[in-house]
Amino acid sequence: MPLITLTVRKPKSAEFKTTVLNAVHAALVAVGVPETDKFQRVLELAEEDFRFDTGYPDLKSPRNGEFVLIEVLWSVGRSVKVKRKFLEELMATLGKAGLDPENVMVCFKETTWENWAFGGGRLIHA
Repeated sequence: MPLITLTVRKPKSAEFKTTVLNAVHAALVAVGVPETDKFQRVLELAEEDFRFDTGYPDLKSPRNGEFVLIEVLWSVGRSVKVKRKFLEELMATLGKAGLDPENVMVCFKETTWENWAFGGGRLIHA
């Protein structure tokens, strides 16, 4: 169960957020996540609450106010190959939607399977 957190600067339209979240979900499905496994949240912050370097570490174009930070919290065990495929799918889809892939940062976070209680306090993987 990946949990996706999208962090952006205010204001962003519902269409913008939906475009990004749909691209993330499509990339997850492309690497084997079930279609119905969709848990997403959006943090939309004021400029003073979301600060970032415009060029770190080696960007081809600088980040700007359209910068998107995508955090993917999922269970351990996915290979670098799977992560690369996810990133390729995501960047291709976002690029087609008009977003500059250089303005998108992805952070993978991993947790063990027994750390998920999907509902009712049940640890189904413990």
